[in-house]
Amino acid sequence: MEKLKKRWEIESNWSLIAILVVFAINGSFAAWVAKPITAFLGLSPETVSSLIYWPLRILLIFPIYQLTLPLVGWLFGQFKFFWAFEKKFLSRLGLGFLFKE
Repeated sequence: MEKLKKRWEIESNWSLIAILVVFAINGSFAAWVAKPITAFLGLSPETVSSLIYWPLRILLIFPIYQLTLPLVGWLFGQFKFFWAFEKKFLSRLGLGFLFKE
């Protein structure tokens, strides 16, 4: 835990635990939100091949996860950490222009 605290520049164990909980909850939340969206689009393992359905679902989960991560982090009082995390992550994907001031 100390390595993560040092890497993420976190002072307290509570903050580290809250951050790990946010990552876990947000992953489940993003998958949960993607299910009705794929159903609305008429995609299911019964209607299309699993080789098509699962990659499309994962591609849908990714932006949902990125959009909801700061929101869920805010609920746990960790918005500042997750906003910085998102900016850094999206910059590495070549989307840093979204955050230019």
